[in-house]
Amino acid sequence: MRTTVTLDPDVERLLREAMREKSISFKEALNEAARAGLRKPGQGKAKRFVQTTFRMGCAGDYRWDKAMAIADALEDEELVRKLEILK
Repeated sequence: MRTTVTLDPDVERLLREAMREKSISFKEALNEAARAGLRKPGQGKAKRFVQTTFRMGCAGDYRWDKAMAIADALEDEELVRKLEILK
């Protein structure tokens, strides 16, 4: 988007300094400054997420590819148990 912006002298000086220090264009310096100023507190570059994992051992007799079927069976057993209690 193109627009005309009137900058105060001190703001222009700060932008020119950023341009020299980072070897970037006026447009890039202005966009960086606007992003930094408009960013909410605590909202910056997010830390890289690293998943913590733990060894659970090896259960050689368990079929991990059938986990959902086992969960369904356990849920069915629990529903039957609750229905028997209500009778």
